[in-house]
Amino acid sequence: MFKTFVASIGGLAIATTAAAADLSGAGATFPAPIYAKWAETYRGQTGVGLNYQPIGSGGGIKQIKAKTVDFGASDKPLKPAELAASGLYQFPTVVGGVVPVMNLPGIRPGQIKLSGALLGDIFLGKVTRWNAPQIAALNPGVPLPNLPITVVHRSDGSGTSFLFTSYLAMKNPAWASQVGASDSVQWPTGLGGKGNDGVAAFVKQTNGAIGYVEYAYAKQNRSTYALMQNKAGKFVAPAAPAFAAAAASAPWLRSPGNYVLLLDQPSPAAWPITGATFILVYRNQANAAKGAQVLKFFDWAYSKGDGLAAGLDYVPLPANVKGLLKKQWARSVTSGGKPVYVAK
Repeated sequence: MFKTFVASIGGLAIATTAAAADLSGAGATFPAPIYAKWAETYRGQTGVGLNYQPIGSGGGIKQIKAKTVDFGASDKPLKPAELAASGLYQFPTVVGGVVPVMNLPGIRPGQIKLSGALLGDIFLGKVTRWNAPQIAALNPGVPLPNLPITVVHRSDGSGTSFLFTSYLAMKNPAWASQVGASDSVQWPTGLGGKGNDGVAAFVKQTNGAIGYVEYAYAKQNRSTYALMQNKAGKFVAPAAPAFAAAAASAPWLRSPGNYVLLLDQPSPAAWPITGATFILVYRNQANAAKGAQVLKFFDWAYSKGDGLAAGLDYVPLPANVKGLLKKQWARSVTSGGKPVYVAK
């Protein structure tokens, strides 16, 4: 019996054929491109395949709690209390950025500047045209089109939405009080697309649209992106160095449950909507061999996957953080009271 994993991004499909005894995971679409690349390379080196379903963070959390996959994947980290209640352990894999993307004829990538407060007003439906005074004030001299704004958001439970709405709640009081921050919210306006690729496709086919996607999807689709004003007041472009700047000051080594958010970091070079993506596994593994295979795969990714991640504009975790996490595995993921895997 065989399974096939296909991750589609910007028309590019990567497939790995996996035997039934191989690994299964499900969840976030944010890291799907790098998990596909890691899986393809790892299978070539070890013969072990990965069947990963990019169904959104909400789906990944549900599937690991239902014990239908070997690991879940989420861009929304679970808080320590929820981890404890579910018997789960989480650890981050890579860092990336959530990017506002637009379809504006005549506008180049990076030509439009936005602030978090203004972005919140757009997604609230309070700013409805691209040549509105609020947008013009941040963009003097830019030929803003007289087009209605069509908001595009995720229709599925999404860690990308969690990061995006958490950022809006930080910067826009009306958003915080009326909508809030979650992986699934009651959107005040707009169209819903499933997955990062669904949002990217809606934006691409709709003049005047604005949505939000993980950076790899924006890059693969050659999307028009906005410069965002960060906490230091600088307008920055989305790119790996800006994500790395946000990650550099994070309290990785002192966060209970590895619960780390990288939003609105103070570095002048930081991209303000930066986030890590996380793996969820059971602390007490019913199948020790399968639990060991999951950790072995991510140990390989930590050791040999950084170049592949950087090639897709993800930021690898700092070496000292990866070392700490590997030590955690031995005491945090066990079977019969014994570690299922001890990293070297």
